[in-house]
Amino acid sequence: MSGKGFGVFWASPLPSTHYYTSFAYPFRTMAPLQRQQTDVSKADSDFSSLGEKGLVQQREYAPQHEIISEEDEGGNVGQAEFIKSQHAAEITPEQNKAILRRIDFFLLPLFLLTQTLQYLDKTALNYGKVFGLEKGMGLSGQQFSWVASTFYFGYLVAQMPVSYLIGRFPAGKVMGITCILWGVCVLTTITCKTFATAMVNRFFLGVFEASVTPGLSLMTGFFYTRAESPLRQTIWYSSVGWGGMLGALMGAGLEKMPEGATPKWEFIFIVLGSITIAWGFLLYFFLADGPSNAAWLKAEYRTLAVARVAANGVGIKNKKLKRNQIIAALVCPRAWLLTIAMFGSSVPNGILTSFSGTIIKDMGFSTYDAALLDCAGRSFQIIAVLIAGYVASKFENTRMLMVFIGNAICVMATALLSFLPSSMTWGRLIGFWLVNVQSIGFTLGLVMISSNFGGYTKKSIVSSIVFAAYCAGNIAGPQFVYKHEAPRYQSGAYAMMGGYIAKLVAHVLLWFIMAASNKKRDRQGPADPKLAAAAGMEDKMETENPNFRFVL
Repeated sequence: MSGKGFGVFWASPLPSTHYYTSFAYPFRTMAPLQRQQTDVSKADSDFSSLGEKGLVQQREYAPQHEIISEEDEGGNVGQAEFIKSQHAAEITPEQNKAILRRIDFFLLPLFLLTQTLQYLDKTALNYGKVFGLEKGMGLSGQQFSWVASTFYFGYLVAQMPVSYLIGRFPAGKVMGITCILWGVCVLTTITCKTFATAMVNRFFLGVFEASVTPGLSLMTGFFYTRAESPLRQTIWYSSVGWGGMLGALMGAGLEKMPEGATPKWEFIFIVLGSITIAWGFLLYFFLADGPSNAAWLKAEYRTLAVARVAANGVGIKNKKLKRNQIIAALVCPRAWLLTIAMFGSSVPNGILTSFSGTIIKDMGFSTYDAALLDCAGRSFQIIAVLIAGYVASKFENTRMLMVFIGNAICVMATALLSFLPSSMTWGRLIGFWLVNVQSIGFTLGLVMISSNFGGYTKKSIVSSIVFAAYCAGNIAGPQFVYKHEAPRYQSGAYAMMGGYIAKLVAHVLLWFIMAASNKKRDRQGPADPKLAAAAGMEDKMETENPNFRFVL
């Protein structure tokens, strides 16, 4: 055997008892495989290629006579289908494209609309404020800021439990149930007439919405290769921009509506809550847990779809909680740099989600014009993340470059807000618009979790830590906005700039560490993509997988 990978283990002498044992353990209760007689030199020239581009090519293997049940996977979701794929015929480029098209067709709309509703429901408070929500709820002083922040206390408390539920049970079912429950919270917001009831309502809204962005980020890695993930993640996360635009347009429309029996701010929550509850039932029945059990993929496509994502070298999902991976996540410097970066971006985000309409209005614009101008700013967000996602998917190792550019623009934008005089309204407004580019670093930072951390427990713990920082930043952000500082809100502008500087520095250090690790591993020998894939499907961490390389 030439040593190019494990793809011909079944057609040539076994070079390593260790790899045979670890790779073939699901066969321990099965009848022995009958080895196919082949020309070994031909097999060497017909190896699989499980590269970053996700194209899987492999030769025919001995026919499979037994079905591998998921109970034999040892908690590794998709392991059975992965092993079956080693006996399958070659995956052609046409099949690869067909599988990707089908996944995109069924999955991206579900992800996009779920994230859009989550963002609209979370920020409805922002639009309701313009139409008398504070008076309707009996809020005064800094109470609105605390109601806005309380959402993230609930989000923070729910992080670990939600990560466990998504790992232990079908993710689609978990997402569907939580979506229905947060829709109920949105609908019942209109019953909150005191500060205390508003705080309780927003806390539970945060608890139930906590499954969305972390869950969708992890699930993106279940279905897509590392090359495909950046564009798909930015497509569904662009929903934050779309949601902001829809919310702004909704606000503009309500401004022109005549007053009725139902206060305008209550109308917002009635409509959004009803839509969210209906959407939750759809998610429950149609969102698949992974490619191995996606009903909308043909049986043979499920096997090939698992083989595609196995090439990532980080596996799909493991249902067991592993103590060693929890410890590894807690001491990983890359995890903490992502955490610092997330906190840095979340302080400004906490200000934007709760006060964007108010800040623009206080620059001297009417409520109607402020809503439309906020909508225009969201277009920057959509365009920026889609361009960054396309570049990162089209050209290898450009993710951190896109993140750096996005962070640098944000520092410049907040400098305009902080230091331009109040008389330069349009200059300050453009700075406020450009802050929306921060979604590049946020989105591609989440891709770093799904693509660059192996071991599902480690990955989910890192995700939980990062989103805990997300909550902390969003809790802190609104506390820097003071009514007496209108229209400049100077403390808020300084807090935003400081957050983006911290984010920029953390991402640069992360870039350096990953690049240095890749160079060190390359000096020890070239990576074998097949061994990387096998180790990933066995739920090995990236630190335990010498054939793994970080994508930058």
